[in-house]
Amino acid sequence: MIYASDLDRTLIYSLGALCVPEDTPGLVPAEIIEGKTTAYISRKALELLQELTANVIFMPVTTRTIAEYKRINLFQETLIPDYAVTSNGGNILVGGVVDQEWRSHIGGLVEQNSAAAAEVREIVRSVVHTDWIISERYCDELFYTYMVYRDLLPLDEINHMSERLHGLGWRVSLQGRKLYIVPEAVNKSDAIIHVRRTVRSEPMVASGDSLLDKSLLESADYAMAPCHGEIFAEQQVTQVKLNYPFTQQKGVFAGDEIMLYVREIYNNLSTLGVGPK
Repeated sequence: MIYASDLDRTLIYSLGALCVPEDTPGLVPAEIIEGKTTAYISRKALELLQELTANVIFMPVTTRTIAEYKRINLFQETLIPDYAVTSNGGNILVGGVVDQEWRSHIGGLVEQNSAAAAEVREIVRSVVHTDWIISERYCDELFYTYMVYRDLLPLDEINHMSERLHGLGWRVSLQGRKLYIVPEAVNKSDAIIHVRRTVRSEPMVASGDSLLDKSLLESADYAMAPCHGEIFAEQQVTQVKLNYPFTQQKGVFAGDEIMLYVREIYNNLSTLGVGPK
């Protein structure tokens, strides 16, 4: 069995996303930068994840760049996955090394099917004023990330921009204070489908919180999302019934429910004789 999961606001949580005080018992540092803890994981979630990785192939699937993923101490020192998908699916790491064949494949698709990055940036900057932007990055030569003052963003204009960019082969996702502008070929589901073929292990459980995770969850056999983030917010508005459940808790302890769900699926499959192949 494979467990493929988004990281930020799904398994690990920055200080602003914890939803509990930083000194709450049961939190374990996941990311430490210059001696300061910048993200935590629930101790229970970590213990369940460590227990499962003895029998399950665990794959982090993150929008973080390669460098940002590699600074997560948890996955460099405590629990080291054989495979990781970074850059929202634009890069696959095998034993910590970039799969260059996959990266070239994605680069070709972006060039063929999406408008040039420079053109897209002009459109974004015509809508998102300089005064609303804290920082701008072109990540791993694949997509844009803007740190913004969210309260200042005119959401109607952002939605209109999203529709326009969709016609140019790009997608928009607003997660907290981060605005992502991503080519359609750079997605988590295609990357994880590629890895699934490589490892030849079935079935797959997935978890994630943002619209950029929807394709990942939809490509899985089983999935769960936390009751925070874009997927939950969209479901609350549209009331569309999804094929996967939400957690009862929001914030860092949603990770406990997610990992209990993954363990339950694994145990049920093992009982049925499906288990890891």
